[in-house]
Amino acid sequence: MLITVADVEAAAERITGHVIRTPTVPSPGLSALLGAQVTAKLELLQRTGSFKARGATAKLLALSEAERAAGVVAVSGGNHGIGVAVMAGVLDIKATVVMPRSAPGRAVDIAEAAGASVILADTMDAAFALVDELRIKGLTLVHPFDDPVVIAAQGTVGLELAEDAGELTDVLVSIGGGALISGVATVLRARRPGVRIWGVETEGARAMSAALASGGPVPVELSSIVSTLSAPSASQLTYEHVAALVTDVLTVTDAEAVQGTLDLADHAKVWAEPAAGCLLPAARRVLERVGEGARLGLVLCGGNATTADVTAWAERFGLR
Repeated sequence: MLITVADVEAAAERITGHVIRTPTVPSPGLSALLGAQVTAKLELLQRTGSFKARGATAKLLALSEAERAAGVVAVSGGNHGIGVAVMAGVLDIKATVVMPRSAPGRAVDIAEAAGASVILADTMDAAFALVDELRIKGLTLVHPFDDPVVIAAQGTVGLELAEDAGELTDVLVSIGGGALISGVATVLRARRPGVRIWGVETEGARAMSAALASGGPVPVELSSIVSTLSAPSASQLTYEHVAALVTDVLTVTDAEAVQGTLDLADHAKVWAEPAAGCLLPAARRVLERVGEGARLGLVLCGGNATTADVTAWAERFGLR
């Protein structure tokens, strides 16, 4: 069953005071770069550096006293783990975070500094499997996307965008497991029904594209450097939201995503991660499809990449 705008509004009330209402601003630099009016939702300025703090906070606040006492477990390619670790620390809840070894070292360091126990698994699939074992031991799972409480809280990004942005024709949102776009699309379909909503994935992390092609979630082989978008599959819940509400899901290469990060730094004056950088090459494809007069909204989902990370990726792909 799909969540509703009322669910998102309730989540917004729940997390108020715990997270930031991030800026929604016109970007002259990106408008000049893309040749169309661009508004950016700066979720990379959110507490913990990404939108993930919203869903983590909502889920943690919804726990029973027994669940709080037992502690929580999260599986993450980086940002969700940071969000759960930091917000659990604030709320005095013991957290265990399982990440693949490919996760950014900075994410591991931040989670540990927040007081969480971090366990590294060889792959993302192995990380999800380990979480299942920890749940049997009594920990409550804070899932990164397969949870209506989390989806509704991530949808508060869309609530703020709908209230704060000027007129838009197209909104682009990155997809990992799909909670963010599911929540944002729920709000925009109700509040701005004429807006087209586009999801963006990298080619080596095509969980939602594969689900749409197959008529439901299927396992995918992960090869993208963008660990924060690397879900081993979509969930039935997020698949149903995207299938019902999203115009299309586009894929870009890792190199294009990293170039997008560099372009965001140069033209938007923001330091984003490739999970947000992927929106720029996708935006060009959207503009080719919809023609003149488009007014774009870009949800810049996170900024938890170091200068060393981005420099290394740029050198790997021969980018300037």
